[in-house]
Amino acid sequence: MMCAVDLNLRPRELSRGLPALLCLALLLVVCVGPTAAQETSSDGSHDSSHETNDSAARDGSHITRKPAHVMGVGGAPWLEREGRAAEEQSALVIKAMELRDGDVVADIGCGTGFFSRPMARQVGPTGKILAVDIQPGMLELLGRLCEKEGITNVEPILGETADPKLPAGGVDWILLVDVYHEFQEPGPMLAKMLESLSPRGRVALVEYRKEGTTGKHIKPEHTMTVREVLSEWHPAGFELVDLLEGLPSQHLFIFRRRPDYARAEGRE
Repeated sequence: MMCAVDLNLRPRELSRGLPALLCLALLLVVCVGPTAAQETSSDGSHDSSHETNDSAARDGSHITRKPAHVMGVGGAPWLEREGRAAEEQSALVIKAMELRDGDVVADIGCGTGFFSRPMARQVGPTGKILAVDIQPGMLELLGRLCEKEGITNVEPILGETADPKLPAGGVDWILLVDVYHEFQEPGPMLAKMLESLSPRGRVALVEYRKEGTTGKHIKPEHTMTVREVLSEWHPAGFELVDLLEGLPSQHLFIFRRRPDYARAEGRE
């Protein structure tokens, strides 16, 4: 079965990241399922092994990577460090999301709200930012900064390691910046995120590059390769829409729900 990745959507601005052909090869390796011959057994019956794999993926059993340790509240100064916006070119992440007035955006692992606060302005007074973190101390700092800046459309949510506490079908965008690799229970979290997406819902995932040298200033356990991400997200029901490599040190993935996965689950 072929993954529904449009091969005309190629990784953009790859001069700082992986060569285009390598990225395309990775997409094919990860996203192309069994061939037509493999999908049909010797007696001509349909082979449903890929459906079984989808079912197993919901509990995260396909993920063997050891999660990194979660950064505590003591890391808040790093999140709000001077020069971070220029260093990471964080405005490009929000620009790529093309947020609309009234959008509901979940910032999972929001920390101090470095991204939540500018996104709150972007979605306007009719929009909302669901700022999710598993650490009450981070949410407290977020609240103080929002109050200081006069931001009223950020809703703090105390999540759990296996549940971000998002409304089913009610989120237009999910943003995860340098946090997915720290998920202690990535399988259940991926399943909950998938459930939360609206029909047009998208996910923006930012992770430091393990490939090459642009992410060498980051501890290896806090970096990920394109292959690692796709091997975990595609079986969990996500389809890669775009891979943007214009950030100085980070990959930017754009995902949506896999249509074939939604049908298999009986959703929509």
